[in-house]
Amino acid sequence: MKILDNINYPSDLKKLKKSELSKLCEEIREFLITNISNTGGHLSSNLGVVELTVAMHYVFNAPEDKFIFDVSHQCYTHKILTGRKNEFLTLRQEHGLSGFTNKDESKYDTFTLGHSSTSIAMATGIAIARDIKKENYKVVAVIGDGSLTGGLAYEGLNNISLLKSNIIVILNDNDMSISKSVGSLTKYLNKLRAKKRYFKFKSTTTNILCKIPFGKFILKRLDKAKRFLKYQFINQSVIFENLGFKYVGPIPGHDIDTLITVFEEIKNQNEKILLHIKTKKGKGYQYAENNPTAFHGVGKFDKNSGIIKKSDALTYSSVVGNKLMKMANKNKDFVVITAAMTDGTGISTFYRKHKDRFFDVGIAEEYAVSFCAGLSSENIKPIFIVYSTFIQRAYDQIIHDICLNNLFAMFLIDRAGIVGEDGKTHQGIYDIAMLANIPNLVLVAPRDTIELENMIDYGMSQSLPIAIRYKKGTSYPTKFNTYTKIKLGKYEILNKGNDIALIGLGAFFETAEKIYFLLKQNGINATLINPRFVTPIDKETLHEIALSHKLIVTLEDGILSGGFASQIASYLYENGLNKIDMLNFGYPKDFISHGKREDIIKRYSLDANSITDKILEKYKALK
Repeated sequence: MKILDNINYPSDLKKLKKSELSKLCEEIREFLITNISNTGGHLSSNLGVVELTVAMHYVFNAPEDKFIFDVSHQCYTHKILTGRKNEFLTLRQEHGLSGFTNKDESKYDTFTLGHSSTSIAMATGIAIARDIKKENYKVVAVIGDGSLTGGLAYEGLNNISLLKSNIIVILNDNDMSISKSVGSLTKYLNKLRAKKRYFKFKSTTTNILCKIPFGKFILKRLDKAKRFLKYQFINQSVIFENLGFKYVGPIPGHDIDTLITVFEEIKNQNEKILLHIKTKKGKGYQYAENNPTAFHGVGKFDKNSGIIKKSDALTYSSVVGNKLMKMANKNKDFVVITAAMTDGTGISTFYRKHKDRFFDVGIAEEYAVSFCAGLSSENIKPIFIVYSTFIQRAYDQIIHDICLNNLFAMFLIDRAGIVGEDGKTHQGIYDIAMLANIPNLVLVAPRDTIELENMIDYGMSQSLPIAIRYKKGTSYPTKFNTYTKIKLGKYEILNKGNDIALIGLGAFFETAEKIYFLLKQNGINATLINPRFVTPIDKETLHEIALSHKLIVTLEDGILSGGFASQIASYLYENGLNKIDMLNFGYPKDFISHGKREDIIKRYSLDANSITDKILEKYKALK
């Protein structure tokens, strides 16, 4: 029998001998590899924190002690040890386990999280609340070196001086975010790693002195000299200690005995402690170790060969990458920017071929947008490629630095709409409502990958800021395969019909087209419109169809509140055209949980058959 078979909660873990923990970690790794090969998920990051998570639960007392995992995609071992092991085959599936911490799923999950750089600020808030209420528990934040590139992490570090008692921040240093970690912090951490000999010497010296007469007295006398030596000759200036932490490390993050020893030492110290551990992303699985980025967020794969099961169909992301490569040969006036998402956004080839025109700024979306403003002000055209869920982090900079100054910037918004298995924290359904009301910003959505390329060309020919949103995955093969020239704020009418006007935005044009043919089977020749533009709206076309049709149907892959349909309804109302009936289809103002995209669409009755039934019911009532 495996040790893991008898481990369901931290209380079971604490019954084990320390000598059994290394074997348990091996079994957890095998469990993760086997299960994630069948479900997909975040593999390499989770393999890197097995020993760390086991040691945390062995020494601390969750859920009384609070664990905050930054991003939290590395929480799988935590889930295994907190009562969710037997549900693991449901990972990221509808009604199954979330791929991140989820406070609605377990009392052991302090927060529902999915974005980076938040843990230190949250942990500080919890610790201060604990002290105000005069309670007594430990607060532990786990943050990766990649997340430290986010400005919010530094705001947390800077404000931790407000805290007068203990908190533990664990810096999980694997030299990675999703793509390779970049910037000055990475270089700084490399310097700290190079000082291992100093820390080993320090530990050995302390042990020897404690065993000899007057050794402890000598240690006290050496303390001031040690600090002077450390700052002046060893580390120059340890940034974390300057911020008020007691810095411990770097220590080996896969040595379970060392981790437990250190945790036991620092657990009850009434100080702000930063524990720096060195881990390897993908640890224990050769294919993930060799290519941690590919196995960061991975689909199903063959665990014996490491072959990832992929479709040969071109994705929107890969089309963007190919398009930028073609453009680079003709146009030298643009640069490409990403925030630690080189592979995920399809631009790894561009990075390799055009390093002088490529900037990975790390997990720093706010900086990326302000950086775009600086470039644009000097007539270099910036293209910032970012997931919809992450552009939320740069909302102020888009308004203030780009649009207020009316500067060109192209935002290629990947993973817009429902992304599926990553769930609540990653669904890209809020960007339309966020961006549609910003002055000067042109917001567009292509119906397929061909139109995506056309929109990139159109955007590059303009001087206005433009955002192009497109879905995750592959393009729908439209039956309407003609493409008219893109003109600012002009909708594309693919079929002129009567009575019903179908307006399908972006990825939901696919649904509108299916509905068009279903209505045709019911004897209705609908007008089919690809709007292209969220803003500005096509006033002329809306005016025309409002006077010549009985019903306008809008479809959008975003929340309805403040979204695309709201723009149209406002225009019709303001211009006295609101006598025409409208049916608007999109998502409710809600946090949508994980599952396959097509299943979520059916869950909200946004598939073509469900919408057609509602249209026919409304149409009959109008007649």
